[in-house]
Amino acid sequence: MKPVRSTEPVSPAEVAAFRHFNRYFTRRIGALDDHYLGQDRPLGEARLLFEIGDGASLRELRGRLALDAGYLSRMAKSLEAQGLVRLTAPAHDTRLRLIELTPAGRAEVREQNRRADTLAAGLLTSLTAPQRTELAGALATTQRLLRLAGITITLVDGATEDARACLDAYAADLDARFPEGFDRTDLVRPQEVTGDAGAFFVAYEEGRPTGCGALRTLEPGTGEIRHVWVHPDARRLGLARRILTELERAAVEHDFTVVRLDTHAVLTEAQAMYRASGYAEIPAYVDHVYADHWFEKRLGPPPLRHDRPGGS
Repeated sequence: MKPVRSTEPVSPAEVAAFRHFNRYFTRRIGALDDHYLGQDRPLGEARLLFEIGDGASLRELRGRLALDAGYLSRMAKSLEAQGLVRLTAPAHDTRLRLIELTPAGRAEVREQNRRADTLAAGLLTSLTAPQRTELAGALATTQRLLRLAGITITLVDGATEDARACLDAYAADLDARFPEGFDRTDLVRPQEVTGDAGAFFVAYEEGRPTGCGALRTLEPGTGEIRHVWVHPDARRLGLARRILTELERAAVEHDFTVVRLDTHAVLTEAQAMYRASGYAEIPAYVDHVYADHWFEKRLGPPPLRHDRPGGS
């Protein structure tokens, strides 16, 4: 299973702008200093202390921070030697390592937060109130787009654990939103969305499934998009639109020239996304208990296939 990548090339100017901002920002906040925020430790250890919070496993922290296991282990042991954290192994799984802050560690995190707040306030003081508002908005946009950029969308077998977990969450979400509830028997079956029959995509953020979408064959030349869903924590990033784009690409690869879908009346945000993505509302093409609106989009011609007789 490989992550799906955008086919649009990144320009050298875009790469240069991103790297220039990284260099400026890391220098400006002192990320390169071995005594980050004036404390006796580099940024890596300071960040690890912050992320431990009320306690976590090293496995969880490794995934969250995208750290090498050996590097994380060395930092944890260094902090333990300094009396700032406590490492333990639960009785039910001695292979799992848990890490928690000691009283000294909690005191250091409080001081770290105080110094970080002071640094941020100092940077913002020279700006006017409108400029600070503009900067806050720009930072929110930057964070949203960086989160979206960090999410991978992967084509998976419809029977995988992650695919079914996403569908379970999708069903629970709709059951809470639909006045009539939602019957899980309406979910696609794995064989409908795997291989030649269709496609199933799972979106991953930091290794965790955070969205999905399905494509199945409706009739020759026509595909149907089902179950486009994003976890509530990842909504308003533009992820649903990315999933929809991948489903359309898969439809073209399956030689579908048309894709159709339906949606419930309460899902107004979904209706708006489909219209903005070039879908036109059409009469009902199927009798579906949860459908109030039906949409269709015509796709470009399928790519040439060199393995077909007569292909060029």
